[in-house]
Amino acid sequence: MTISVSGAQTSALLLPGQYTTTTDPELLHALLTSSSASLSPSTGFNSSSVSLPLSVALELGLAIYSNTLSGGPAGFSSLLHSPVGNSSTSLSAQSLTLSSNIWAAINVGSRNCVVFWDSVPDFSQLAVSGSLCLVVMQSSACEPACSSNGICTSSGTCSCAAGFTGASCESCESGFFGLSCQACSSGCLDCDDGISGTGKCLAFNITNAPSSCNCLNGECGSSGECSCNAGWTTADNGTACAKCASGFFLTSTGDCKICEIGCSACADITGDCQTCKSGFTQDANDKTKCDVEPTTTSSGTVCPDGSFSSGTTCSTCSPSCQTCNGATSNDCIICASGSCITADSNGVCEGTGLIADNDKKECDTCGAKCTSCGISGFTTASTVNQLQCTGCLPGLFLSNGSCVGSCPAGTFISSQANTTCSVCDSSCSTCAGSSTFCLTCANGELASNGQCVSTCPANTIAANSTKTCLNCHPDCVSCSGTAFNQLLNQGRCLPVCGKSQFFDSTSGSCQACDSSCSSCSGSGSSNCLSCSSSSQVLKGGSCISANCNGTADVVTGLGVCLSDLVVPTVVTQTSSKHLQWWEILLMALGCAFIFLAVIWCWRRRARKQRAKRPKAFAQAKNIDQSTSWRWRLVRFGEKLFGHRASKRVYPEPTPDANPGLDSEALKLMKLRNAEEARHNQETEKLMLISDYQYPPEKRSNHLHTVDSAANRLSGPSLYSQVTGVPRNGPEARQPVKKDLITSRWVQACPLYLRHGKGPSSLLVHTITTFQAVLVVLRF
Repeated sequence: MTISVSGAQTSALLLPGQYTTTTDPELLHALLTSSSASLSPSTGFNSSSVSLPLSVALELGLAIYSNTLSGGPAGFSSLLHSPVGNSSTSLSAQSLTLSSNIWAAINVGSRNCVVFWDSVPDFSQLAVSGSLCLVVMQSSACEPACSSNGICTSSGTCSCAAGFTGASCESCESGFFGLSCQACSSGCLDCDDGISGTGKCLAFNITNAPSSCNCLNGECGSSGECSCNAGWTTADNGTACAKCASGFFLTSTGDCKICEIGCSACADITGDCQTCKSGFTQDANDKTKCDVEPTTTSSGTVCPDGSFSSGTTCSTCSPSCQTCNGATSNDCIICASGSCITADSNGVCEGTGLIADNDKKECDTCGAKCTSCGISGFTTASTVNQLQCTGCLPGLFLSNGSCVGSCPAGTFISSQANTTCSVCDSSCSTCAGSSTFCLTCANGELASNGQCVSTCPANTIAANSTKTCLNCHPDCVSCSGTAFNQLLNQGRCLPVCGKSQFFDSTSGSCQACDSSCSSCSGSGSSNCLSCSSSSQVLKGGSCISANCNGTADVVTGLGVCLSDLVVPTVVTQTSSKHLQWWEILLMALGCAFIFLAVIWCWRRRARKQRAKRPKAFAQAKNIDQSTSWRWRLVRFGEKLFGHRASKRVYPEPTPDANPGLDSEALKLMKLRNAEEARHNQETEKLMLISDYQYPPEKRSNHLHTVDSAANRLSGPSLYSQVTGVPRNGPEARQPVKKDLITSRWVQACPLYLRHGKGPSSLLVHTITTFQAVLVVLRF
């Protein structure tokens, strides 16, 4: 957890441990006791308020860090609560932290597996190197340790993989078999299960058993209805096919048999007739029978067998009848031999599932649990006790012509669809699945995976009580018994060695680490994973004296010096001082320069803004070509060699498409030419008038003010008065009223302003003309 205080110049990373009011150093003490301290936990640590004593502990699992000494981005893998099978997780770390009572098996580089019991501050200091891959992580609180098919949880109990059970996950659950405890077939109600089981089905799961539709002696249909066997009906309690129907009685074997001929109701067990049908009387010698009353004619004559009374005479019965009460075969009371209903070669009455009973002269039931039956080689001499069941209700098995709940010894269920008990091979006492797959053997041999052997193969052990070969536990290659504590390696095969041991692949056993190592990856003092002495640290796989800046302060459980973890913070004290004069001067000059630069930029931008409108006007009229590269090249040469700016010669404007009308540019040019001509005339007039206006002695001085080169007047100025030298520049131009020029003149003003022909020139012309008029008036 990172502890920080608002306004503090540094923070601290709290490693797992206990922090109190006496915790040193002073910096950490100040952070812990500050009222504004806050905690920021990294992955795997729980956040809480800063209240002393403060316990910082990693959750059950493993934390990895991208830098050494638990620095950089962190990752966390929590302790699993159930096995996940054969899987591994790649790790990218320079250091790791393990919570207490946790060990982790990690594949490191080419090494098969290295077991870590303590935190690793720097992987580069180990004797092993390479990529990391987490294989398994467990708690060490389970005693005895879990088998490889379980994982030790923080509660100290083993959580088993699917199919395994037991305190150490050492055996298979019911319905699971083999070394991997795989599930038996889904159709099996019972199978040969357990570590040494074969998985062969001993009893099949019946989905349409009579009990599934509240039925006793019948078959359940797909929609849940029950179809009763012959002679059965629904009982008074609502159970279907649980009571004998009318005309049938319940025998001592649980079957419903038909009553004797002429008896409509008979008693259970004995079969004594309780009610005779019409035309029958109770037999005096046999209470189960009802005798046929003799038929007589109207004159009182008794008709013999084979005839019946037709009134005044006796008529012959149908040939199918031995006795009858009518002329057709349907009127038979007792059928003649081989007549009435015909029976097939198996004694089954034609069109029914009943069996022919030669004693009763009736078709009787097969039995309560038989759905079909027959008498092999049926003749008139066959008796009903010769019948054999050929089909059974669901859930029962056919064995020697009878329907039984389970196959007897020496037989097996041939298949799920065929519910017949078949005889095992002579070599087997019991078998399953097939006649030759022996569960137990005859002649004193041992059964091993379905075969009869004289001695058990490797990885198995003989069980004399059952005459079978039992598998050793899945963790064992060989064993002295079937129990989990009867294994070769001190009675138990463990997933890892102890903390102070390493696995020796040569001997296949756990060997002790060097005395300097608390845990190790191999023999010798150069394969330590952690140090047994609190005054030593790990360097290159060996434990050496810490020398922690002259002390022996090694962080418990981490194996590094405290000084290696503390990064001192250097606080620079700033002292206040006055600025020197030259510093102030430089600052003032800098500010002045910045101010002047801002003013220059502002004025330059203002000039550009003012020049936009004339330039836009000239470009729109195609009379300003100052942007031409040729003109810019000429101006550059003039400036370079100090030459005066040359005057532009503008091309003649192109006439409009309509030759009859002057274009706007042409009109402006004509107007400018006319104005220049008028200006020249007025100048000439002014020169003539000057001869009369000034005395002869001043006339010559006045004439000197005329700039012959520029043909413009040059009046007195402050410069000429001070120096006595007449100025060379043109006279300042003054604005004129807008009503002196037309709208077209105003539109042309930008052009005249650029070339010295604007309103200022017009003002000079106007003043000159006005002076001439005054001279004339004076005269």
